Amino acid sequence: MKLKGLLVCVFLILGSVQILFGSPDSNDLVRVESVSDSWSILSFLIFLGSLGLFLYGMKVMSEGVQKAAGQRMRVILNSMTANPFRGISTGFITTSIIQSSSATTVMVVSFVNAGLLNLRQAFGVIMGANIGTTITSWLIVIFGFGNFSVSSFSLPLIAIAVPFLFSSKSFRKSAGEFIIGFALLFLGLEFLRSSVPDLTKQPYILELIHSWSGDGIQFVLIGVFIGTVVTMIIQSSSAAMAVTLVLCNQGYISFEMAAAMVLGQNIGTTITANLAALVANNEAKRAARTHFLFNLIGVIWMLFIFSWFLKGIEFVMIQSTDWDDPFADPKGRIIALSALHSSFNIINMLLLVWFTDPIIKLSSRLVRHKNEADEFHLEYIQTGVMTTPELGILEAQKEVAKYGNIASRMSDFTRKLLSESDPKEKQMLLQKIEKYETITDRIEIEIGNYLSKISEEDLSDLSSRHVRAMLSINNDLERIGDIFFQMSKSVERKDTDRIWFTPDQRNNLISMFDLIDEAFAVMNENLEKEFLKADLAKAIDCENKINQRRNELRSQHLENVEKQEYNVKSGMIYSDLFSSMEKIGDHIINVSEAAAGKM
Repeated sequence: MKLKGLLVCVFLILGSVQILFGSPDSNDLVRVESVSDSWSILSFLIFLGSLGLFLYGMKVMSEGVQKAAGQRMRVILNSMTANPFRGISTGFITTSIIQSSSATTVMVVSFVNAGLLNLRQAFGVIMGANIGTTITSWLIVIFGFGNFSVSSFSLPLIAIAVPFLFSSKSFRKSAGEFIIGFALLFLGLEFLRSSVPDLTKQPYILELIHSWSGDGIQFVLIGVFIGTVVTMIIQSSSAAMAVTLVLCNQGYISFEMAAAMVLGQNIGTTITANLAALVANNEAKRAARTHFLFNLIGVIWMLFIFSWFLKGIEFVMIQSTDWDDPFADPKGRIIALSALHSSFNIINMLLLVWFTDPIIKLSSRLVRHKNEADEFHLEYIQTGVMTTPELGILEAQKEVAKYGNIASRMSDFTRKLLSESDPKEKQMLLQKIEKYETITDRIEIEIGNYLSKISEEDLSDLSSRHVRAMLSINNDLERIGDIFFQMSKSVERKDTDRIWFTPDQRNNLISMFDLIDEAFAVMNENLEKEFLKADLAKAIDCENKINQRRNELRSQHLENVEKQEYNVKSGMIYSDLFSSMEKIGDHIINVSEAAAGKM
């Protein structure tokens, strides 16, 4: 986060906006520069550190919850139905728990990328996440600005939580991280409140702020613009909301300006999911676009009724509650801002949920389908934002399952190569097998690198076993590709030396291919299943059949060599081929055993 204090960033943005909307004083930018110079570097670092502590506390708290309930969270999100209201409730609950709409939306993009959610289901979760994130602002208002301050108990909470970090139980460890993150979040908020400079001693800054706070759509647009840009820089609407509440509570910005900034924060928070989707597949990109469109459309309709909406909040607060006037009282402002944040997102959801299909169609038009020249690119694993190890493991598992299908296709190519008589067709098959072997090598490296990154994270025992299993599977699948390539070279050498197989030799090899393909089918089924749920009985049965058939062919081969029923060169290549297929069978059973957790 490179910003010379959020205030200075905001003031410079305001200065640039003057060019578009006009300026009350052309010397304001010079004045701001001189004021920023008077604000000491130490003050700036304290402000930046306070904001960093707030963000870090939110990150630790969110990751602690996701690790503690990662497997359950995956099940909850994966149990979505086509009913948008079911997705809304799930998005709301998930975001309320992990206290980060960005984490939820990035999670949703990852699930769409992995093929576990469709766009309709993802859109429901995104709408719910927008409502769930408003809980954060209420927590900040209640605990950060109320009579009961959590920051006073932050250090005792950390003292209580630290022993949990050394627990051998992953759940207790994650719970400790959550408590520490919760304490750091409000400790950072307290530091943030005290580190904001006293602008009453900076008349030029106050003059500039007041000059951009007034009635009229241009002032509202400026506030929306500032809220969007600041949130995009910080990549956290909760942190931007906290800063807005602090500035509004201290009377530095008006209620109208703060309300407009809150609207802008709804647009700015979509940047995280869209960044995560940059290197994802088309469906994931469309899911990220639906998030942007949902929030953008909401802000647009709100701009038409903005002043009336604020007056409605004022009326409710004065007439129906004991709260103070948000236009006059600083404490009333922060309550009104949280009310605005919640009511806007709830009403926006109630309006746009009926336009789910048009929004999805619009996002699909924004992200056109691209015809990929290379059929075998990594589809689920991406190099973008990885939210949690749990999601990373899930995406890696989907990629490994696809890897298994790619490796099994080489069996069909090699079988055809064995029986093909047309030289051109044989050459095409040889090139295809070589291409697939190169692909398996590349995929093995990329999956291995991705799993290595995941293994650097703090993983539960089950997740660590899963990563080790996938690394083992990854290696076995790459070896299968190598063996098929070696077999193709043996067949090519046979044709070059004009060596012929007898009908019995050819039929025997075809029978081995049949058993190998049966074993591949079982292996791919196991790779599609949840970790530790693989069916080993079928896999072992296939392996026993392959071994038994290999033994039969070897005995027959030795007898035929003694009888000199075919020449020595033909016998050597024939023996290499069925022995290689038995080795492939060994790697196939290794894959199923790893998928069952037995390595």
